Amino acid sequence: MSKLLKGGAFVADTFTPVADDAALPDGPALISLARFEKDRAQLLARNAPLGVRLKAEENPSRIREDVNHLSLVVLEFPKFRDGRAFSWARMLRTRFGFKGEIRAVGDFLFDQINYQHRVGFDAWEVPDNFTVEDFKRALTEMTNVYQPSADGRKTIRELRAAR
Repeated sequence: MSKLLKGGAFVADTFTPVADDAALPDGPALISLARFEKDRAQLLARNAPLGVRLKAEENPSRIREDVNHLSLVVLEFPKFRDGRAFSWARMLRTRFGFKGEIRAVGDFLFDQINYQHRVGFDAWEVPDNFTVEDFKRALTEMTNVYQPSADGRKTIRELRAAR
């Protein structure tokens, strides 16, 4: 089982996951990229929030033209060693200007949450034993950063150069 962490607190997930061959609910729906590409016009015409779930191998450039119509993009981590979702989140935020929710799901580690947040993730599906205190600790463990990212924090190199 998992629970949804957003804004530093556990929240109810308002999006209903919908199978590719199932009817859409009246409210917020979460669909696969395949379903989105197949039924794009119909889905964008709905008057309800829409989310798309991308597998690790599915590049978000495939939804680039429609990100302003989406409320949620779910990015999967199939294994903690697979970091493609980090790149996809940063791409969504910095290149495509996506303002909606980017949610991390799958096999990621506590140590990766800080960088996930830095590249644009703002929601996480976490195991039941994960606490808000764990999350807050994950976000504050790194006081200085080496990599530039979507959060605009100055890197160690930039801080040294400013002395």
